[in-house]
Amino acid sequence: MFYVKLRFFQEKSCSCFFCPVALFSRKKLSLHIFYQQTYEMFFRIGTRGSKLALWQANWVATRLQNAGATVEIITIETKGDKILTKTLAKIGSKGVFTEELEMALREHTIDIAVHSAKDMPSRLEDDLRLIAFSEREEAHDVVVSFNQHFKLEKADSSFLVGTSSTRRVAMLKRFYPAVKTTDARGNLQTRMKKLEGGEYDALILAYAGIKRMGYEARICQTLPLDVFTPAVGQGSIAIECTADLAPEKQDLVRQAINHIPTETCLLAERSFLETLQGGCSVPVFGLATLSAGNITLSAGIVSLDGKNYLKHTQTLPTHEALHLGRQVGEELLGMGADKILAQIKQKINIEA
Repeated sequence: MFYVKLRFFQEKSCSCFFCPVALFSRKKLSLHIFYQQTYEMFFRIGTRGSKLALWQANWVATRLQNAGATVEIITIETKGDKILTKTLAKIGSKGVFTEELEMALREHTIDIAVHSAKDMPSRLEDDLRLIAFSEREEAHDVVVSFNQHFKLEKADSSFLVGTSSTRRVAMLKRFYPAVKTTDARGNLQTRMKKLEGGEYDALILAYAGIKRMGYEARICQTLPLDVFTPAVGQGSIAIECTADLAPEKQDLVRQAINHIPTETCLLAERSFLETLQGGCSVPVFGLATLSAGNITLSAGIVSLDGKNYLKHTQTLPTHEALHLGRQVGEELLGMGADKILAQIKQKINIEA
């Protein structure tokens, strides 16, 4: 809704401002039309209900409110939240943490969905869009323990490390084969309580979640990015909407949330992931970085037992981020990634 505002500017020689004749015959009429929105943009923000997910949703809400919008946060339980008796790989859905949120987007019960970027499937349906990525937190994986002297390289088979990530399990088998692993499902607070109760000696988690939930004091080891390369998108928050969301709303979200350097890196990473047709249940990894007008992507795949490991690094100009992701993916497929993928998918299907 808009309104029109009239301003009248009288000549200094006129002393009869309110006379209708004088108004139009001896005065200059200046019509100024001001288009001003008389409503605030309203966003219904969909999110999972965990404390970490709500932290992310509230962070998004604050940014939108600072940009002049009003918001409502709506919590939605996903398949990954409901099914805690199976590993993520065995649940068998690409959208383990996103499917129900995307359904709500399509039903227009929410306007935008807030996700951890690493949870997003490699390919979206045509009616959905990723329109913003928050500035990436440090992308490292970290080891968390109540024993601050715990180190993976010193651990043996008597130590039990919890993780719900197929990638982390495979990498542990590759780089720390003496370590025994177990599935650790549930939200971050649940896993930390189990850790404190002695069910695990340590957990491996993303640094971003640990920082956002205030558990940094429990970090006993930060794993190097060049060895323990993270999942695609790790450390960033992604905003998803339907393609038909009002353009002015999409623009406001991008202005309030989107961090262009992070977006550029994630375009390359997600392009790579799509080329390999990877997902949450496949131990694929990738991290892009920017420097001096170029983008470098280091990405790869590891077999479930950790024995087969492929990694490729390539650099292109920043504007070729999508092309870089495809090139790295195609290079890895040529190196044998397709065979590793086939073995992984066959094993997951057998065990599901």
